[in-house]
Amino acid sequence: MPAFDCPFVRLHPQDNIAVAKRGVAAGTAFQLNGRPLVSRDAVELGHKVALESIESGTAVRKFGQLIGFATEAIAAGEWIHSHNLAVGSLNLDYEFSTDVPPDPEPIVGCTFLGYRRPDGRAATRNYIGLISTVNCSATTSKYVAQQVAGYGRSREGTLLADYPHVDGIVPLVHKGGCAMQYGGEDHQQLARTLAGFARHPNIAAYIVIGLGCETGQASFLVDRHLVQLGGGSDGDSPPPLVMNIQDHGGVAKTVDRAVGVLKELLPEVNRARREPIPASEIILGTECGGSDGYSGVTANPAVGIASDLIVACGGTAILAETPEIYGGEHLLTRRAVSREVGEKLIERIRWWERYTAMFGAEIDNNPSVGNKRGGLTTIYEKSLGAIAKGGSTALKEVYRYAEPVTTKGFVVMDTPGYDPASVTGMVAGGANVIVFTTGRGSCFGCKPVPSVKVATNTAVYERMLEDMDINAGRIIEGAAVEEVGREIFEKILSVASGEQTKSERQGIGDEEFCPWSIGPVL
Repeated sequence: MPAFDCPFVRLHPQDNIAVAKRGVAAGTAFQLNGRPLVSRDAVELGHKVALESIESGTAVRKFGQLIGFATEAIAAGEWIHSHNLAVGSLNLDYEFSTDVPPDPEPIVGCTFLGYRRPDGRAATRNYIGLISTVNCSATTSKYVAQQVAGYGRSREGTLLADYPHVDGIVPLVHKGGCAMQYGGEDHQQLARTLAGFARHPNIAAYIVIGLGCETGQASFLVDRHLVQLGGGSDGDSPPPLVMNIQDHGGVAKTVDRAVGVLKELLPEVNRARREPIPASEIILGTECGGSDGYSGVTANPAVGIASDLIVACGGTAILAETPEIYGGEHLLTRRAVSREVGEKLIERIRWWERYTAMFGAEIDNNPSVGNKRGGLTTIYEKSLGAIAKGGSTALKEVYRYAEPVTTKGFVVMDTPGYDPASVTGMVAGGANVIVFTTGRGSCFGCKPVPSVKVATNTAVYERMLEDMDINAGRIIEGAAVEEVGREIFEKILSVASGEQTKSERQGIGDEEFCPWSIGPVL
């Protein structure tokens, strides 16, 4: 059988498993690296098959790394999954800064067409934001947006129709804002997140809408996180406009007042025009959701190539989802520019171990049901694939959730693995483009920032063509990872310049704002 007809691929010479490139029936004969084998079981796309006999308790390797231990004897050709593979006990060697890559060859002259804000910041979109301090003001914020922009994707017949250079009115509503310790870690993190969106370059203007009696007071947000940091535009700008429903006499009166303010803001926001901006001002957030067995083989490594190209342009690439770094963090500590940076990452890992233990959970309580159906078995396997989004450059810094990202190069942000919460943190930190890989078919959008969807396999891309922007499944079929990575890089620049993503065309992104709540609800 010719090598290109082999239904499995071995990813690394040290691997004792191979991954199915398509569904394989039981009893299928194949050759891999000149060795004849027969699949003892049916093996679905993205799932694993043993290339040799593996004794119980023996390490199983993918990507050349340990992904778990056999829980029973496994014969060559046998399907490997949750029934015969588990995480076991993993002892990682945390070396720090022992393999720091040199800076990549600079890419000069690369630009995108963005909006240059008065304070010099670079935007990829031009939105007005309604910052809801608490769930009790969420409906009011939505009513305001609906009166100005209507429902759905069409602007026809709305006030917004007269302002074609405004991308939309985004109500940033959530389920929290009260019943938390005043000034505590959860309160500070929520305020940091709300302020990050208010200050985001893609938000040209905003109104803060509160109830009035909540723990997450608008005054706390403004005084501690907005005014001290320039109010979101420049140091001479007026204080942010705050509307508390209780002070304005109820919902209807607050909506009327806010709509009146928006009528005044829209002409000014509409004056913005795109201009050439260096690609060094791209802050790329990377995310994987609905992952499968090919996420770490096709889409994530291709995103890693794109991340390296952004870094070479002088920009920033963010790797997030700390629970999906777990088990592979030792590969990142070696790339850290200093021991201090590497230790920051390990401190976050240790925090997650303590945090999950508080609730009787474990950090490796992952992958999800969909992940497993797609071929992922253990968190180590998932993490090794997820880390590939971080490319190959040096790790320059590690940030807490929603902290402003100011370092150029490859960085990590501590976020949960839950996609809406994770992306919310990166956007709050300043990400102005998101690239989101998916093997099962996530349809994520995240106003006010565009989200580029990358399918890991051709079947999902073709089945969900209206939702997927790029098909990394071409790699399974023979395309080079570098080729698809370059395609993603070019798409990032095009989208940053105004090209709508598939999720934007469908108006997706109003419901995905999801600040991460870490404390008790009191």
